[in-house]
Amino acid sequence: MPCFNEEAVVGFTLRDLTDAFSAEGIPVEIIAVDNGSTDGTAGILEGLRSKGLPIEIVTVPVNEGYGAGILSGLPRCRAPWIGIIPADGQVDAEDVVRLFKILEAGPHPMLGKVRRRFRMDGFRRKVISIAYNALIGLIFPRLGSIDVNGLPKIIPAEAVRLMELSSRRWFLDPEIMIKAKVMKLPVLEMNVFARMRSAGMSHVRASTCWEFLTGLARYRLGGPLREWKRNYLASAANNSPSPDAAVEEAR
Repeated sequence: MPCFNEEAVVGFTLRDLTDAFSAEGIPVEIIAVDNGSTDGTAGILEGLRSKGLPIEIVTVPVNEGYGAGILSGLPRCRAPWIGIIPADGQVDAEDVVRLFKILEAGPHPMLGKVRRRFRMDGFRRKVISIAYNALIGLIFPRLGSIDVNGLPKIIPAEAVRLMELSSRRWFLDPEIMIKAKVMKLPVLEMNVFARMRSAGMSHVRASTCWEFLTGLARYRLGGPLREWKRNYLASAANNSPSPDAAVEEAR
């Protein structure tokens, strides 16, 4: 969970999420990344941990981007499933648990994510989102999602390792979906209600759209994706453990 200046919401989000998993008897550990916050986020995280919440805190002194925060937390993850979820609490914790239970009970490992089917966003934000997802669908068809940036995402830990994620800013979510397609990792997309932020500010800016576009162009033309794909396929050809086998063994 990347947390950048989220003092207004992170306490509620973390308590709500841990309570929801506890109510279902599901053990959970949250890697809360204080991603260069300059407000009271760090103190709130420390306070929650001192009260016994299953939280491990990773501190990033200077914010280098959304993706960089998540990449800083991934090495601390020890469970067979890894979830990526924002601190804003816009998706109900009960929906996160429901998604996890579906994945855990599935016949084979999948990438699970939400589709923000019902969004309390402004008209302009909705239009931008529709256009953006349509563009991704044209450039990278059959990703198995019509809400590529929808969070949370819950992914087999071994699949995350094999993805060798590298996007340090906002392109991390498309990178995950594109690489999942290359890996032939099935995608399960669950419709949820996404409420407006109860407090705090979104960190998405106009420049974010440009970053997505340049990232798509870079990936479509090759570059980092071509090199990763070549290495991944060569490794798979040498009988490296697949995400399916690794997760089944972890179960």
